[in-house]
This record gives sequence, C-alpha cells and structure tokens, in this order.
Amino acid sequence: MSDPKKKIPIPRSLTEGQLQPQAEMLQVEQKSGSLYIGIPKEVILQENRVALVPSSVKSLIGHGHRVIIEKDAGKKSFYPDIEYSELGAEIGYSQEEVYKKANVLVKIAPPTLEEIELMRPNQILISPLQLPIVTAEYLHRLKSKRVIALAMEYLQDDDGTFPLVRIMSEMAGLSAMLTAAELLTNANGGKGVLLGGISGVPPARVVILGAGVVGEFATRTALGLGAEVRIFDNKIYKLKRLQDLVGQRLYTSAIHSAFLEKELRRADVVIGAIHSKAGRTPVVVSEEMVKKMKPGAVIIDVSIDQGGCFATSRMTSLDKPTFTEFDVIHYCVPNIASRVSRTASIAVSNILTPILLQAGNSGGLEKHIFGHFGLRNGVYMYKGCLTNEYLGERFQIKSTDLDLLMTSSL
Repeated sequence: MSDPKKKIPIPRSLTEGQLQPQAEMLQVEQKSGSLYIGIPKEVILQENRVALVPSSVKSLIGHGHRVIIEKDAGKKSFYPDIEYSELGAEIGYSQEEVYKKANVLVKIAPPTLEEIELMRPNQILISPLQLPIVTAEYLHRLKSKRVIALAMEYLQDDDGTFPLVRIMSEMAGLSAMLTAAELLTNANGGKGVLLGGISGVPPARVVILGAGVVGEFATRTALGLGAEVRIFDNKIYKLKRLQDLVGQRLYTSAIHSAFLEKELRRADVVIGAIHSKAGRTPVVVSEEMVKKMKPGAVIIDVSIDQGGCFATSRMTSLDKPTFTEFDVIHYCVPNIASRVSRTASIAVSNILTPILLQAGNSGGLEKHIFGHFGLRNGVYMYKGCLTNEYLGERFQIKSTDLDLLMTSSL
C-alpha cells in the first residue's frame, strides 16, 4: 500500500471536468449583409434586355441573397420565368410588388416617373442615366424619394475603366457598322451603296469620331467588310493604340474642323463614338457640317445616350430608329445593344453580379459604396441630395459632394 504522504498534490483546477465534453473552438465567418434584389420589367425604349440572367441569379441566391423578378421581365431575351423560379427567384406579378419588396433595384433602362413613385427611402437603384431623357422633374422626384441612385455608365473598375461602357461599346461598335450597312441599301431609304468595295467599284467611305472601344470595334467591322476608314480623335495616344490593335496603317487625325469637314463631305457613313467620363458628350459636328454631307449619307450617333456628338442628333427608339435631316439619315438609338438582347443581357449581368456579391460580403451595398471609389463615381443621387455636379449645373439644382454626405452619415 502506497504511503499517502508521498503523493504529489495536484490542484483541482487541473483535474476537474477533464472527462466532460469540451466545446470545439471554430472560426466563425462574419455574417454578410444579404440583399433583396428586384428586377422590374422594362417598359420604355422598346428595351429587350434584362439586368440579371438566370445564371447570375443562381449565384446570388447561392450566396444567401434574395431575388424577385417581375413576370416576363426576361421574356424578350428568351429567359422564361420558369428558369428564374427553378433557381429560387420569386416571381412578382406586378411592378408594385417588386418595388415594395426589394431594397436593391437593378434596371437596364432608366425608371419612368411612374416607377419612381413606387420607390421608397433608402432603396438603391442601379440603372443607366441616359442624359437626353433626364429632366429637372425626374431629378426632383428622385430627390423626394430619398433613394441612392447609381448610373451604370459611370461605374468604374479598380483600374479606372468603365466596365459597362466597355462591354456595351464593343457591341455598339459592331452593331453600328452592321446597321450602317443596312441603312445604305435601297430597302432602308439609302442610296443603294454597298459598304465594302467590289472589283472595279470603290468601297464606301466611313468616318469614325472617337478612337475608344466603340471606334475600335467599328473600325474592325468596317475593315472586315472592305470599307475605307477615317478615324478622328483629339487623344493621339488613342489613335496610336487603335492602329496597334488593328495591326495596320490607318488614316487618323486630330479633330480639326477643316480636316473633319473635308472628310464629312465625302463620307457615306459617319459613326459618333465619343464618350464623356462625366456629363454630356461634346458636340464636334455642327449643323453646317451636316448640311454639306452627301444626300443619302448615314449618321449613327452611338454617343446619344450622353447627349450625342452631332448638333442634329435627337434620340430615337427601336420602333422608329431613324429620321432624315438635311437629306442625311440619322440613327440615334441609345440602347443599340438591345438589338442583340440575349448577348447584351449576359454581358451586363456579368458586370453587375460581382458588384452585388462583393456588396453582400461588405455588409450591404451602401457600405460597399462607401469603401469603393469606382462605385461612388456612379452615384448621382444620395438620400435626397444630388451629387452629380454636371446635372446640378445643367438643371440649376444644388449639388453636394458625395464624400461629405457619406462621411456625415457615419
């Protein structure tokens, strides 16, 4: 028998509860801010696109967000309601239902005044701005609703580029040149000119204003069809970049009125492809220049969503896309990519989905806006205050710096 005096005393704190089940310490991920995303059906400009396609909805719902889409919102892009509902989206059977339930609204066209009336304070709207249809009443209505409104075309990536503008510009450049080829034919009121030349007949002359993404893809398409191309831009590095991308020598020039007027007189097609980083696109072609163009020539103003770069431009729609001014055919449809709605819907959805997913991880879209400069660049209305300086000057409405507003709300 062992001597109890020789035992080593062990503190009770080291033995007590050692045979009891122990709590496992696991790292718990911080709960993200879930979004309730609404996709209304578009009702203006014969818009055929939808802001989020089913694959994006699946991803958003998989990350814990809720999505409600108005009945038949994806129908014109050949996405039936059943594709959305099978992935977990709710189907709203009226505009009112979508606007009432969702806290984030994503639209491919600007909301109408009637749709603005359905909004409520602190909702977040992501849609294009489209300057030609913006009015003072439109802005005052948004102000009165105290919503946060972001313009898609001014959203910036981390590298300072405009992702939505770029992808839409690629499609617009391709579509613009193919549309011009159609408008030159007799069937569409043109002079019966083939865009590309054939043996013994010189090709059509194409003038492109702007050497950005629209200009690049319009140039590629025109050259591919066999047209003769002239490109104008005041940024010489863009002209050099375009030549490098296309891989051949092109006629390029800065926008000098004398050179531009000379080429416009001889042009069969003129593409306006100038993009403004904030505010209206500058008008680089005056009425007098348009008057001197050849009868039956075609103008396609891709910049019309930012006001247009031709003095004679005015917005048209897909059901009546053209008008004639000074015997020159004008095509000024702001949603030109809507002609290829399925491709365009996928492209827009690919840009919006990562933004919404990141917003969820940041604790909500408003918090994500606060921490992301590129998103703040797109905000033009913040809880009753206009934050876009250009719109303030144009409509004589007081504008306030967004950073000051967001800092004061902390």
